[in-house]
Amino acid sequence: MISETDIFHARILIVDDQPVNVELLEYLLTSTGYQAVSSTTDPHQVAALHAEHHYDLIILDMQMPGLNGFEVMEQLRPLEKGAWLPVLVVTAQPDHKVQALEAGARDFLSKPIDPVEVLTRIRNMLEVRLLHREARDYNARLENTVRERTAELQRFRSAMDATADAIFLLDAATAELLDVNDGACRMLGYTREDILGQTASRLGLGTMASLRAQALRLEDYAAAVGQPRAPELAEGELMRRDLVSVPVEIYWQLLKRPGEAAVLLGVARDVSERRQSEELLQHMAHYDSLTGLPNRTLFFQTLADTLASAEKKKCRVVVLMIALDRFKGINDMLGSSAGDELLRQFSNRLMQAARLRDTVGRIGGDEFALIMTMPRDQQEAVHMANEVRETLRTPFELDGHQAVLSASIGIAMYPDDAGDPETLIKYADTAMDRAKQAGRDGYRFFTPGMNVQVLARLDLELALRRAIENDELLLYYQPKVNLHTGAIAGAEALLRWQRPGYGLVHPADFVAVMEDTGLIVQVGDWIIDAACRQIGAWLRGSVGAVRVAVNVASRQFSEGDLEQVVRGALARHDVPPELLELELTETALMSNTERTIDVLTRLKALGIKVAIDDFGTGYSSLAYLQRFPIDKLKIDIAFVRDITTNPNDAAIATAIISMAHSLKLRVIAEGVETRGQLEYLRRGRCDEIQGYFFSRPVAPRDMGVLVESGRCLPVDPDTPLQPAQTLLIVDDNPDVLWALGQLFEPDRYNVLMAGTAEEAFEQLALHDVQVILCDQRLPGMSGTEFLSQVKDLYPQTIRIILSGYLGVDAVLESINRGAIYRFYTKPWDDVQLRDNIRLAFHHYWLMQGSGRKVGLPEEDETAVDVKDVAAAVVQDLK
Repeated sequence: MISETDIFHARILIVDDQPVNVELLEYLLTSTGYQAVSSTTDPHQVAALHAEHHYDLIILDMQMPGLNGFEVMEQLRPLEKGAWLPVLVVTAQPDHKVQALEAGARDFLSKPIDPVEVLTRIRNMLEVRLLHREARDYNARLENTVRERTAELQRFRSAMDATADAIFLLDAATAELLDVNDGACRMLGYTREDILGQTASRLGLGTMASLRAQALRLEDYAAAVGQPRAPELAEGELMRRDLVSVPVEIYWQLLKRPGEAAVLLGVARDVSERRQSEELLQHMAHYDSLTGLPNRTLFFQTLADTLASAEKKKCRVVVLMIALDRFKGINDMLGSSAGDELLRQFSNRLMQAARLRDTVGRIGGDEFALIMTMPRDQQEAVHMANEVRETLRTPFELDGHQAVLSASIGIAMYPDDAGDPETLIKYADTAMDRAKQAGRDGYRFFTPGMNVQVLARLDLELALRRAIENDELLLYYQPKVNLHTGAIAGAEALLRWQRPGYGLVHPADFVAVMEDTGLIVQVGDWIIDAACRQIGAWLRGSVGAVRVAVNVASRQFSEGDLEQVVRGALARHDVPPELLELELTETALMSNTERTIDVLTRLKALGIKVAIDDFGTGYSSLAYLQRFPIDKLKIDIAFVRDITTNPNDAAIATAIISMAHSLKLRVIAEGVETRGQLEYLRRGRCDEIQGYFFSRPVAPRDMGVLVESGRCLPVDPDTPLQPAQTLLIVDDNPDVLWALGQLFEPDRYNVLMAGTAEEAFEQLALHDVQVILCDQRLPGMSGTEFLSQVKDLYPQTIRIILSGYLGVDAVLESINRGAIYRFYTKPWDDVQLRDNIRLAFHHYWLMQGSGRKVGLPEEDETAVDVKDVAAAVVQDLK
C-alpha cells in the first residue's frame, strides 16, 4: 500500500533553465509536505542525476537552451530499461504536449501553471510510479516464502484499491478475470462480484486470443532480456455497464513465478480528458475559433485534396475569395465585439448559401473563401457570387444597431487559371482586389492582365518606401481666396512625388497605396513637418505670414501620435500655431471619436484651426459638428462642379453654407474652375474658394511670388457696374436673338443672350437676372425643362416662354408647378411684348418689396390663356 509517507518521501527532480520557475515549484512542493525535492537548471545533468538517485518523478521544462526536453527524455530512456519514463513535462506550446506524450512522457502541465493541477497530477503520477515499484518488490519477496507472499498479496490488494486507476488480474492462459480493484468497479460501474462474472472481451480488455498472444509476447521478452519486465502500454476503450465507452491507456505486465500460473496485470487509466484536450487542440489548429469555419491551413489542405480529386475526374474547381466592404468602418464605430458578431452572422449566412459539397473557410480578418466542386461552367460561379451578395441585402442586427454591407468577390478557376492551391487562391485574391477597385459590391473573374497590375502595385509599394528614404516627396501649395476681399487667405499643402524616371506623380496615383500599407502615417508626419518648415521660411522672408492647411489621415490618429508630431514641428521651425490648419475628412473624425476629440481639443487650444474636408460625402452627421472643435467646412468638389446647372448640387451647397454660418463656422468651396461657379458661391455668401479659376497648385517659390504680388480675384471687365434690371433671352436662332435685342434696346435693360441651356446657366451664374424670356425648342432640352431647373436654382426669377410651338401638356405641367410665369406666342407684337416684359419686371420688384406699380392682367394682351391654348391644340388635332 502506498502511504502518505511514501508519497511525501518520493524523490522528485525539478528541471528548468529559469531559476524563478524552479524556486516556485520547490516552494509549492516543500510547503505541501514533499521531503525529497531537488532541482537543476542544467539539462545536461539530468541523466547522470537520475542514474545516481533513481527519481520517482522528474518535472521537466520542454523549452531550454542547449538541450531541450525531448533530448533529455532520449537520454533518460536507456536508464529505465524500456519502462515508462517518470517524466511530467511543463510547456506553454500546445503542439509540444502531444509530441511529449508520444516521446514517453506520462503527463503534462500547461504554462502558466495552476497549483491545484500541479499537486494533483504529481500525486497521481507518484502513486502509479510507487505502485509499480511496490509491485515489483512484492514479486521478489513472494519468491522467498508463502507467508511473505500472502502478506505481499494483501498489501497489493490494498494498493490496488487505493489507486484511482483500474487494475485487472487475468489468467494468462485462459484470459479469465481473477480479480479487480475498486478503481475498475468505479470506472465501469460494476460491483466486484458482477465484474468478475464478465468476460475480458465484454469489458473491452481484448479477446482470449489477443490476451494469450500478449502474455506469450511478454514471456518471450522476459526470457530474452530477463526480469523485471516493464509494463507494456496499449490504448483502447473499455465498455461501461451502461454501454458507454471509456478511452483508456492500459499498462500490461506479466507476473510469473516458478511453479505458478502466469498472471496478466493490466492497469487502465481513464484518458477521456486528455483525449478531449487532444481533439480540442486538433480542432483549434484547423478551425477558426470565432466562426467555426475551416481556417486558412485547413482550407489550403482541403483545396489541395479537391484539386487532386479533380485532376483524376477531369473536372473543374472554382475558388471564390470574398471580402466584406466597409467592415473596418463598422468595426471602428460599433466596437470589436459587434464586428465579431457581424462575422459570425455572415459566416452562418454564407454556409446556408453554399451547397452541401462546397467548402467554406475564413482566410483571415473579414475575408472568406469558398471552394465549388464540379461546376459545369462559369455561370455557376456567377450564380454563387450573386447568392453571396444577396445574403448581405438583409440588415445585420448588432446590439441594437442595423448594418447593411456588400461584398467584393474574386473568382479563379481550375484548371483554366492555375493548377496548384497557392496560385489559385492568389489569383482569386487578385480578382477580389479588382472587384474592390471597380466600386465594390461586385465580382470579377481572374484574367492574366491582373497579374501585371499586381506586379505593378508591388513595384509601386517598393518605390514609395524608397521615396521616403531618398527624399523624393515634396509639397505644392494651392491658394485659398477670401470671397469678401478677393485677397489670398492662405493655401492648402498638397503632396507630390518626384519619382525618378516618371516625373511628378499626382497623389491620386499613390495615396491609396500608402493608406493600404500604413505608410500614410510616416508620410503624414513628414507633410506636417515640411509644411511648418515652409511656413517658417515665408514668415522670416519677404513673403510674410501664410496660413497653410494640411490633410490628416484617420490612421494618424489611431496609429501615430499626431499631437506630439504637430507640437514638435511648430517648435522645431518656430511657427505660430495660428498659421497651421488641419483638414480632416468626416470618416477620419469618426474612426476613433473620443481620442480624436481629445487630440483636436488640445491642438485647438494652441491656436490651430480645424477644417472638415469633403463635407457632405461622409457621415454627414450634425451631431459631430457640435462635439468636435471645428472652425471650417469645405464643400466637396462633387457639389461645386455642377452648381450652376444642377439644382440638387446647388441646394446642398446653399444648405451647407447656411448651416455652417448658423454654427459660426466659415465655409470653403474647393474645385472652383469657372467664373459662374465663383459668382454663384459669392452670392450664396461662401467665405473662401480654391480651385483652378484662381490658381493651380504651385511650387513653394511660385506660391511666395503670388502672395508678394498681391494678386486678387479678377473682376469681369464686361460687368463692372451691373444695371438694376437684367433680361436674359434664350433662343437657338441668332436672328431671333438679334431682333429681340433691338426690340428691348430703348428700355435700357441689361440684355443677356444665350443660344443653349448651358450658355444660359452660365449667364445666370454670372449675373443677377430678374426676367427670363425663353424659346420652347432648345438643343438638348426644352424650354419648359430648362425653366423647371431654373425655378429650383433661382426661384425669385420671372420665367416666360416665347415660342411658336404649342406643347400643351408641357405648358400645363410647367404652369401648374409654377415653373413659368407667362406663355407668349411667335410671331409677337413688338409693342405688346415690350409692355408685358415691363409688367414682368414690375411683378418682380413688387415681390421683392420695392413698391413699384404692377401692370394689370388685362393689359397683358399677348398672354395666352391656358384654356385658349388647349382649345387651339384640340382644334389643330381635328
